[in-house]
Amino acid sequence: MKFLLFDDFQLGLLKDDQIYDIGTLLFGDMKPYCPMVELIQNYEKYKKKIENAYSDAARVIPLSDVRLRQPVSRPGKVVATPVNYLSHKKEMNVQHTARGLGFFLKANSSIIGPSDVIELPYEDRRIDHELEMAFVIGKKAKNVKREDAHDYIFGYTGLNDVSLRPTEDKVEERCLRKSFDTFTPMGPWIVTSDEIGDPQDLEMSLFVNDEKRQKVNTRNMIVSIAEQLEIFSHIMTLEPGDVVATGTPDGVGPLKDGDIVTIYIEKIGTFKNSVVLKKR
Repeated sequence: MKFLLFDDFQLGLLKDDQIYDIGTLLFGDMKPYCPMVELIQNYEKYKKKIENAYSDAARVIPLSDVRLRQPVSRPGKVVATPVNYLSHKKEMNVQHTARGLGFFLKANSSIIGPSDVIELPYEDRRIDHELEMAFVIGKKAKNVKREDAHDYIFGYTGLNDVSLRPTEDKVEERCLRKSFDTFTPMGPWIVTSDEIGDPQDLEMSLFVNDEKRQKVNTRNMIVSIAEQLEIFSHIMTLEPGDVVATGTPDGVGPLKDGDIVTIYIEKIGTFKNSVVLKKR
C-alpha cells in the first residue's frame, strides 16, 4: 500500500492516482500529533478499516488536486548513514565508510514535502544534493538482529539529504551542515514493505534540471538496510515513525537558485523540488 499526507496533513491511501481520505475513518474526532505516526504505531488495529477504505473513505480525490506533504510530519528522529557507497567514498576522498562512521542525526524540522522549496541559506557556500532511499520504522526496535530487521520496517520513501559543504576555515559538524530548514525533502509517499519486495535491488536517480547527476542500484550499499537497523538499534531505541536515510552514491553536486531537483526511486515514485536563494 501507499500512504501519504496531503493538504493540511490529512492521511491518505493512494491507489491508481486517487487518494482515499482515511483520517476520519481511522481516527474519528481524534487529532493525532502526526497522523502517519499514529497509523504506523497502531497499524494492526487499523488494518481492517484500511482494507475497507476503498468503499468507506470520506472522500476520494484525484492525486493531481492535492498538495503532497512530507509523508511523516513529526518523526521522533531522522537518522542518516554517511558514506555508504564506495563510489561516494572515492568522490569525497575520505578514509572511512559507514561501517566505521556509523550514523549522524538530522533535525526533524529540516523535513519538507515532495513539492516544497529548498532554500539555500548562503550564496557563497557550496550546498549539494544527495539522492537517498529512506526507510520508516514500524515498531519499537532495540537490539535487533539483522536477520529480523525487515520485520521492524513499515515502508520506504525517497529523500534528499541536502548538505552544506565545509571549507578550509569553516568545518562545522555534519549534523549542523545538514539540519537547515528545508534540507530534507522527503516523499512522495511511503510504500509499505510488502510492496517493495527486495529493497536491496532498486534503481535510483537524481536530475538537476535536465542533467542526470546521480544513478545507482541499492545493491551497491556498503552497509545493507538490515545491517544498518542492527547497528543503530544496538546504540539507540528506534521508534515507530523514525526515518533512516541509507546513504548517497557518487554524483553529488551543487545547487543554485532556480534549479529543479527530481528524484526517482523504483517502486516508490518521483518527486520534484525547486531551489531558491533565501532572502536575508
